[in-house]
Amino acid sequence: MRQWSLLARMRLSVADLLVGLLSVHGPPIGSRQCAAWLLLVGFMLDLADGAVARQLNVCSALGAKLDDFADFTSFGLATALLLHTSSPLDALLVIVYILAVFTRLCFYSSGIPFMYRGLPCPYASAILACASLLAGSNKVVLRSIAIIMALFMIDQGVYPHDKILESQLWKKMVFAGGVVMMFCSFSPLACLYYLVWSMSYILFPEALWSFKL
Repeated sequence: MRQWSLLARMRLSVADLLVGLLSVHGPPIGSRQCAAWLLLVGFMLDLADGAVARQLNVCSALGAKLDDFADFTSFGLATALLLHTSSPLDALLVIVYILAVFTRLCFYSSGIPFMYRGLPCPYASAILACASLLAGSNKVVLRSIAIIMALFMIDQGVYPHDKILESQLWKKMVFAGGVVMMFCSFSPLACLYYLVWSMSYILFPEALWSFKL
């Protein structure tokens, strides 16, 4: 039974990884918008993955490594490529953003129960993906947000574990709303939904998103 539970958790991590790889490679129609939406799908998968691992009690070392690899691919490499153009400045920003994600994943364990140190990279990715969808070709906005998100990720600020599917009912409803919004892809309203959700985690981490039953 435990093996089946571990397999279920690994499938979510692998799905997150595949979404990131597809975003890196480029969707079939070659649209940056599709790449951004794939990152939002990865954001939802990452939240579900953590909840499944804890509920099935399959938080293994292998699962944690696979989850980190999927996070680095989706929320590091794939997200940074939203910034990529022929400009040397953007190429440098891509490298800086990837290094910020790498630093956040490798070195920022908090030592505090139920807390992260540094902004979790899925939220930074979701905000950057929403900015890409809403701002379109406005490179100044996209670059500015990427720099801000990189600074948040390497900052020593403390953020609560986002056990959204294991907490109050309204948080589960927020997740359910995110699932519904997946069917409204390319809608500005859906982008705003994910943007407000992610920004609220940064602006009101303890007041809204601390783990409560």
